[in-house]
Amino acid sequence: MRSGRQTTKIPPHRRPRSAIRHAPLPRSAWRRGLLLLAALLFVAAAGTATAQQITAPSYWDPNERVGVPDLTSRTRILFVTTADFPPFNFLDQQNRLAGFHVDLVRSICEELKVLDRCQIQLLPWEELEPAIADGNADAIVAGIAITEEAREKYDFTRPFLKLPARFVRNEAVAIEGDDAAALAGRRVGVLAGSAHEAMLRAFFPDVRVVIFDKAEWMYDGLKTGQVDAIFGDGVQLSFWLGSEDAAGCCAFFDGPYLSRTFLGEGLAIAVNLQDPELVQALNHALVAMTRNGRMTEIYRRTFPYGLY
Repeated sequence: MRSGRQTTKIPPHRRPRSAIRHAPLPRSAWRRGLLLLAALLFVAAAGTATAQQITAPSYWDPNERVGVPDLTSRTRILFVTTADFPPFNFLDQQNRLAGFHVDLVRSICEELKVLDRCQIQLLPWEELEPAIADGNADAIVAGIAITEEAREKYDFTRPFLKLPARFVRNEAVAIEGDDAAALAGRRVGVLAGSAHEAMLRAFFPDVRVVIFDKAEWMYDGLKTGQVDAIFGDGVQLSFWLGSEDAAGCCAFFDGPYLSRTFLGEGLAIAVNLQDPELVQALNHALVAMTRNGRMTEIYRRTFPYGLY
């Protein structure tokens, strides 16, 4: 990515790599938190058996149908993304664009039978919006938060993945009960100033909140017994649980927890406001992939320990 831009046809299926390269941090705080995943080892082998029992979450009404518009007149569908949002979009060891979003776009284009016309272009974060505004790109798949301000600039597909908050407990600590009520009066770690700190205080006022300034300090506090459990982003915690650092010490406890107020609406594809046809086509593909198992395949490859 020496020039800052890289355009590629949607690549064939690749399994995630054990290490990733990442670009400078994005501006949004919740996206910055996910970049901590770049420091964690991806232990695919350990997650293989578990992945067989994991199904991607579905946010669609089982009876809902979304028609597919005619896309034959389109000569190209260009998605733009960044390389700084692992495990969703990043550069792998061969300097190739990879991640959940890349697999998602490829599968969408296959579902719509337009794979030969689909491309992904790699851009710096600050160039994503101009690419759509100028008509040089059709859609952004890079974790743009769905806000009222963003809705003035883009049309969004339905969310394809909501990022839950989760508890993780130290399994060496005896906890009577199997839900969050059992944590009343117990020490629960959380990152200072995060949306998860605010959510923990609002949803679980009976826990004893212990603040950590860094994720690695929070993980060490859990392993050493400084806290009995921690609360945070399910993506980060899923990857940490499968890492050598965790060493099998801990496990998810209760949950998952979703909150539009604290965690937003989830991940969706941003599209030019003047292109409702493409939004409908993408939604059609997303619901079809949810029902035919393609979304679960992508979800398992990216999250072998699951988020839910």
